[in-house]
Amino acid sequence: MAQRRRGAALEKALLDAAWGELAERGYARFTMDGVVRRAGTSPPVLYRRWAHRDELARAAVAHVLEEARVDTPDTGTLRGDLLALLREIGTANAQLVILMYAHLAGYCQETGTSPGELLDATRGKSADALAEVYDRAVARGEARPERLTGRVRSLPFDLLRQEILATLAPVPEDVVEEIVDTIFLPLVS
Repeated sequence: MAQRRRGAALEKALLDAAWGELAERGYARFTMDGVVRRAGTSPPVLYRRWAHRDELARAAVAHVLEEARVDTPDTGTLRGDLLALLREIGTANAQLVILMYAHLAGYCQETGTSPGELLDATRGKSADALAEVYDRAVARGEARPERLTGRVRSLPFDLLRQEILATLAPVPEDVVEEIVDTIFLPLVS
């Protein structure tokens, strides 16, 4: 007999099942019943936590992004920190980025949410880690704070995401270096 899951273990199992459904079936064919079957639970267990599939999909995205979150590097330089972050995201997490954009287009269309809004709603600790990288760079004199606008801060990651979506492949090292050295660092120093 299977042990009954409760609390954090149950929530993780539900969110893992929801992400599995999204990744396999896409949002258009994502159902609460499919998640219930995949998680091996009952509908009331799921509906007590999430009343609608869009809420569950958003929670599953936040969950998978939190699990895929990379540690904040501290190489001693802004260049080194950004290269480490972009390498990790551009290789290990490239498939996740592709899956998210491919399978969540229906979610965005149905809810009127842009992909950026969906990601912003789930960023949390990742945004804090990135702020830490930029704050250290300013303290070391590597970046001028007035040049680190919101758009400039997100630029390396926006370019990385675009590269992943344009090629549907992990990002090569030379592209990562070009984003950091040729495009980003001249903007902030």
